[in-house]
This record gives sequence, C-alpha cells and structure tokens, in this order.
Amino acid sequence: MSVIQCEDLSKSFGKIKAIDHLSLEIEENKITGLIGRNGAGKTTLLKMIAGYLKPTSGELKVFSKEPFNSLGVSANTMFVDDTLAFSDSMTLVDILSNVAPFYVNWNSSLASGLFDYYSFNPNQPHSNLSKGSKSTFNSILGIASRCPLTIFDEPTTGMDSAVRKDFYRALLKDYLEYPRTIILSSHLLSELEEILEDILLINHGTKHLHLSVMELKDLAVGIRGNAQAMQSFVAGKEIIYQEDFAQGSVYVVIRRKLVQEQFEQIRQRGLEVLPVSTDDLCVYLTATTKGGIDDVFKRS
Repeated sequence: MSVIQCEDLSKSFGKIKAIDHLSLEIEENKITGLIGRNGAGKTTLLKMIAGYLKPTSGELKVFSKEPFNSLGVSANTMFVDDTLAFSDSMTLVDILSNVAPFYVNWNSSLASGLFDYYSFNPNQPHSNLSKGSKSTFNSILGIASRCPLTIFDEPTTGMDSAVRKDFYRALLKDYLEYPRTIILSSHLLSELEEILEDILLINHGTKHLHLSVMELKDLAVGIRGNAQAMQSFVAGKEIIYQEDFAQGSVYVVIRRKLVQEQFEQIRQRGLEVLPVSTDDLCVYLTATTKGGIDDVFKRS
C-alpha cells in the first residue's frame, strides 16, 4: 500500500519553482532515503508531505488524504528537523512528558532509555543545547513517537560520528521491532545506505530516480585506464562521469548494463573495472557537467 502519492505536484515561491511536476509513490513500512543537492527541493517536498505547506498545483495524498491542514495526517505524522523549538519554560524532561499524549504509539520507556544513554540533563531547556545535542534530542522524539509516517530532515546535523552511528542503529532496531514508513533526508548517503531500502533522488524539484538501494549499487561501474584503450568501450555510450586520472589515463562512470558483457575484454585491455559508491553516483547523476569541478579548470 502507498502511504504517499504525488501526481504532477508543483510548489512555487514567487518565480522560484521548488518542486516541478513531481510524480511518485512511497510504500508503507519502508525506510526511504531522500537524496539531492542543496536547493533540490527536499525540504519543500517533506514539508508538503507533513502538511506544513500547501502545493501550488498537482495532487498530493498522505494516507489517502490531502495533508495540508489535516488533523488526521498530523496525528499520524512526525516531522523532525533542526528548526524544532520549545518554550524555555519547559525542561527537556517536560518536553518528553508533554509530547507523549499527542502520539498514540509513543514509547515512554524507549524515550527515557535513549535520554539516559545520551546523558542529557533533565532540567536543561531545549534552547540551551548545542546544535548536535539538539539534533540528538530531536531524534529521540522521532524514534519514540513511532508514528506511522516519520520524517527526518537532515537529522544528524551537528552530531559527531559516534552519535550518528548510534542514531542509525537505534532507528533501525526500533523499525525492525515496530515497522512504519520512514523518510530520511540527508547528505550522508554513504552512512545511511545500510539502513535504507529505497532511494529517492531529486534534482531541481523533479524526480531523477526512485529505486532500491541494491538497484542503485548495481546501476553503474567505473572504468579506469589508458585513454586510447578506453575509447572502443565507451564510443556511442552515455557517460555519466569522466575524469582525467593521470597523463594518458582516464576514469569514466557508465551504466553497468551497457558494458556488463564486456568486462573480460575490458580487463584484457589493461583497464580496471571499479565499483562506484552510491554517494558519488548520486553526485555524478545530478551534476551539470560530466567532468565535475575539473571542467572549471579546463576552461580557465
């Protein structure tokens, strides 16, 4: 069953179109990674899904309802980002006790356990926390709410490496115990991919691809070696990315299916076949040039 359905969805701010005729579906009880460059439209899309923003045009359904100003959608959705703010009259422990009644599936013991694990001061106000500590506390709210739809927009901002790993592990463990639909927006795909099932890559407000993590990992390969030896294998084929590796050598990224049956020939020519990280591949797919930053220096 699809929890989220977008059909020809657009959102404009004046003359700026943040979301541009976007169509997609996100299935129930999956962890989906929303990936894209800064300004791709990720936060705008998530805020429309959460009911914070009204679409300019097109159709958006969450739990088969229009989410904007919908109490039904709000009651079943948790949106966590770095703008969460609470009154200074409430301490951190007050916040935990006060949000509990709003979420039917709230797990108080889990919230308390994570709160103690991260050694928060129960009497501290939310506004006095560091950026990383705010993100950590907000993540507790997102996990413990156990909402049918839980949205994390850049949830690890300011967290150090150890805390990020703990967050991913805690989220996955609780998801396995209590499955729900989770969307994670992040720039750290390399860290996230082990807990994600699907990847939604958007660029300039449009869907670039939406597929499983395994499909993304198998989408492309890198080939590196002598430039002349490379020509016969890439001639006439779409190159996703190309980089001059050394004098007379080149590195190209190409769709796997285009060269899958030529791997042995490629190796016989002294060329290397290399995996491409999902992080790098998403960057290459949404780049405006095939050579990345190197193209700037070629023209200068």
